[in-house]
Amino acid sequence: MILSSLHLTNFKNIGECSLDFSPKINCFLGDNGVGKSNLLDAIHYLSFCKSFAGVGDPMLIRRGEDFAIVRGNYVRRGVEEEVVAGLSAGRRKSFKRSGKEYRRLSEHIGLFPLVMVAPADIELINGSGEVRRRFLDMVISQGDSRYLEALIRYNQALTQRNSMLRDGVNDGNLYLAVEMQMEMAADYIYRVRAERVESLSEIFGRYYSAISATRETPRLIYRSHLSEGRSFQELLDGSREKDRILRHTSVGVHRDDIEMTLDDMPARQTASQGQAKTYTLALRFAQYEFLRYVTSMSPLLLLDDIFDKLDAGRVERIMQIVATDTFGQIFVTDTNRRHLDEIISLTGGGDAIWQVVDGKFTSISHPQQ
Repeated sequence: MILSSLHLTNFKNIGECSLDFSPKINCFLGDNGVGKSNLLDAIHYLSFCKSFAGVGDPMLIRRGEDFAIVRGNYVRRGVEEEVVAGLSAGRRKSFKRSGKEYRRLSEHIGLFPLVMVAPADIELINGSGEVRRRFLDMVISQGDSRYLEALIRYNQALTQRNSMLRDGVNDGNLYLAVEMQMEMAADYIYRVRAERVESLSEIFGRYYSAISATRETPRLIYRSHLSEGRSFQELLDGSREKDRILRHTSVGVHRDDIEMTLDDMPARQTASQGQAKTYTLALRFAQYEFLRYVTSMSPLLLLDDIFDKLDAGRVERIMQIVATDTFGQIFVTDTNRRHLDEIISLTGGGDAIWQVVDGKFTSISHPQQ
């Protein structure tokens, strides 16, 4: 899959831009805060209907304006397709594929697979279980629409149960009806998560070794209440009194986590900055390879300021990895021209570079020029 062009109007700090991309590597050079990451976020928005930064849609509209447009033209499975997102202050956003608006945005997820690597990925190690569940859900949902549907059903039923707990509802039949919906979805979510973490772990270990060039042993371990051998309903029955006191649901797949270790020690406690950066990069590269397999397409790969806090050896090995045929179209930002030139030197040409200043993009090198 290729993103052939992108047109932005009033997206974050970018007033207006139209860019035609190389099918290989596209580089964006500039100081911090000039708009490089905002461009990548716009591409992310077209795949996931939301910002990578987690900000609400109103915050994506350029200050002083009342609307924003993000338009991307793709070549997907050999067919040209257009995706357009329209944002207006105080109104529901519009999201269209080839001129047809979606009934539900969840129908779009997975059609244009994408992996984004960013400095915020350190939260995969240092953050809460919610961050790691969100990562896992994003990986799986792009290749399994049934999983996404189960996740939506589970969260809807969970919200209903928590509301009943807060309101002090004591109707056992009402709880049972909601919990049956949760259980049906939870069984599938648990089974798929367990399988996918096992698959990811093998790929992840291979990439970690390739980047670090060490004998360190990283591991991903899936933790879930359901792995304790009890059924979902047994878990809820056992926590019912506790949940009434807490006024929320304390057990279930919404509390799952991935334990991340390095040489059998918690990575968040023992990993150096370089090791932690290597860990998260290996996770994202594993995500890419997994998605390429399950979607039968090459996802877009977005690399936002990935070389910070890495020694020269790791930087060189990362460049060699991303320049291989394993990866398709790549978008990379950096403040250092040397890094970008070195990546391009490994690909054999056909790549493009833009200079970014205050939300404006000037072509430095383009294959069509």
